[in-house]
Amino acid sequence: METTPALRGLRCTACGESADPDATRCPDCGGVLAPDYDPDAVASLDEVRPFPEDVAVSIETGGTPRVSVPSLAAELGVDRIAVADEGRNPTGSLADRVLAPAVTAAVQQGAERIGTPSTGNGAQAAAALAARAGIESKGFVPSRCPFVNKAMVNVHGGDMRVVEGRYDDAVAAFADSDESFTGVAPGHPFRVAGGMALAVELLADRVPDAVVHPASHGEVLVGLERGFTLAAEAGLVESVPRIYAVQPDSAAPIADAVRSGASTPAAVDHPDTIVGPLEVPEPAAGAAAIAAVRATDGTGATVDDDDVLQGAVDGCEMGPEVGATGGTAVAGGRALAAAGALGAGDDVVLVNPVAGSKEGDLLRSHLMSQGL
Repeated sequence: METTPALRGLRCTACGESADPDATRCPDCGGVLAPDYDPDAVASLDEVRPFPEDVAVSIETGGTPRVSVPSLAAELGVDRIAVADEGRNPTGSLADRVLAPAVTAAVQQGAERIGTPSTGNGAQAAAALAARAGIESKGFVPSRCPFVNKAMVNVHGGDMRVVEGRYDDAVAAFADSDESFTGVAPGHPFRVAGGMALAVELLADRVPDAVVHPASHGEVLVGLERGFTLAAEAGLVESVPRIYAVQPDSAAPIADAVRSGASTPAAVDHPDTIVGPLEVPEPAAGAAAIAAVRATDGTGATVDDDDVLQGAVDGCEMGPEVGATGGTAVAGGRALAAAGALGAGDDVVLVNPVAGSKEGDLLRSHLMSQGL
């Protein structure tokens, strides 16, 4: 596998053992692997990438803006708030960042077809990236997956199996499938690299004090912490932002574990939230995400669906177009400020993982329920 000079290989987030780039899980303990860089070989933030540009599978992912929301900063009593608008990625979500390096790794391993379970956005991103690479893709999505995701998987040339039920049913169908494909499922080590790419971009302008991220599988939380820490170890920044994991209160295995002091997340028996991308009962990188949040002196927060929807509507009125997933970050920011986790001098970034237009039906229904 052709990688950048700074990449030493992979390292286990659980036991710390190293592994070759071709590995998918720690060969010693089965833990989640993450890209491992040599800080002495990282002279600039641009070098924090696992693959050279000439081999990377790309649909021009990244380069998303930070949109200032001064009215929310005033409301929460902090110095500055900006929304990192990941909905501006090519297929409209942060999944583009997460899947791009995983698909690149699969292609370098000779894959002719990739597969992943997904709540929707991941299958869409995988289909688009596979099309760019000239290979096939197969997404396993639950019947609750939004129509726009199902349609665009096919528009991008991807194959798809719609599984009756919820996300865990799609995961089971993926695991039990006898079809031939290279897996790029949640927990893949190079999906973590997508979070590292986001971390690098957040640091490029100025170093925030806190980053609030709506968490699903936890891979992005791991990537954020790894990216921030690597930049500090390489001497490129002087501090590491605090990371806050926000989840809907009915599907909060990571946030609940962080707050309770547990080292591993407890599976949620019946997750039920309107935020489909976050309705994940067993996060694939849960334990690693919990450790990542704690390593930055961050914490978890949970919010209910009503606050999520109101956060989304308020966020749109403040400027950036956020949907229910991004509304989770707005509601989380409010909850964290009320709990005293955010201070008067803080520069805060809220991550909007999904374009508001993908979740507009939820916001419209919310407004109609209020008689608007």
